[in-house]
Amino acid sequence: MTTTPAHIAMFSIAAHGHVNPSLEVIRELVARGHRVSYAVPASFAEKVAETGATPVVHTSTLPTDDDPDAWGTELIDHLEPFLADAIQALPQLAEAFAEDRPDLVLHDITSYPAPVLAHAWGVPAVSLWPNSVPWEGYEEEVAEPMFAELKASPRGRAYYARFERWLGEHGIDTHPDRFVARPRRAIVLVPRALQPHADRVDESVYTFVGACQGTRAGQGGWQRPAGAEKVLLVSLGSSFTKQPGFYRDCVEAFGGLPGWHVVLQIGRFVDPGELGELPPNVEVHSWVPQLAVLRQADAFITHAGAGGSQEGLATGTPMVAVPQAVDQFGNADMLRSLGVARHLPMEEVTPGRLREAVLALVDDPEVARRAREVQESMAREGGTARAADLIESELA
Repeated sequence: MTTTPAHIAMFSIAAHGHVNPSLEVIRELVARGHRVSYAVPASFAEKVAETGATPVVHTSTLPTDDDPDAWGTELIDHLEPFLADAIQALPQLAEAFAEDRPDLVLHDITSYPAPVLAHAWGVPAVSLWPNSVPWEGYEEEVAEPMFAELKASPRGRAYYARFERWLGEHGIDTHPDRFVARPRRAIVLVPRALQPHADRVDESVYTFVGACQGTRAGQGGWQRPAGAEKVLLVSLGSSFTKQPGFYRDCVEAFGGLPGWHVVLQIGRFVDPGELGELPPNVEVHSWVPQLAVLRQADAFITHAGAGGSQEGLATGTPMVAVPQAVDQFGNADMLRSLGVARHLPMEEVTPGRLREAVLALVDDPEVARRAREVQESMAREGGTARAADLIESELA
């Protein structure tokens, strides 16, 4: 597709699971000659700049990956911060772009100021969706039962009143629920295989492009040790990693297991010393280049976040899903239904059950066959190039 170079503005929050999925798409748009401004808090500015985009740094009040406990425990605790952050960020962002309005707005689903600004500027807005999307009937089947109690509570009523008032002040009469979950146009950065009720998704709005992973060369590499017959990666992502007991179970399950080598990512909140003496076949890191390891791994114990799930699918790696929060439980069930994973709830984890689940997966030829099928179907979705094509079609 030939498109005149344009100014594109991308908006996201300071969270790996929301910034990372967009980066290869942004890199591709820059390579095609577009000027991309990426609005994001300072902690992600360097990562954004590496794509060739220009970081537009603004202050955020959202809890970060450094303190996941700050999100609280109730549903309303997870909603109010996004609205409060949007209200205080909007004037910052409006000022930042006042003399340099974009031709197109891209935004993560959590960036509420972006569609408000697009409306004010009279330019199209496209959501880059990093996880599964609502299907036809989602509101009645899932959202209404989930939100009924909240909407009846004083705190919930106050939240919705504030949200509607804020939207109304900016000329938007859409209900907050639809404003968040029903964009005009969305490019879905996960494979269709991970989507519940995929046959009921409105694909005139939501287009699945699958994994947009790139080479990840900047993250460094990883080399399979000589003599390792099987490699297991264990990672609970970047946020919900304060699980020393779980990591000890993994060491007990696979430490010293003949032929196996274990790569254990424990995050920033656990000291390796908490795991005790480590066997020679277990390497422990606070962070690893996950995709580089998965390309050489035989099994993956994962929290089933959207990023890790699709990386496991894209590399054809059998998975044991141990979800921790939010959409991870649904992803775990989807992975299991695809025939490429087992779902092991955290409260049921023991060294024996972990070992049994991993060994059963890698010894099952049907799991390997299904993993290859899903891997091939994902490759056909088009990935980064198709995402960029779709974005350019909005400019046309």
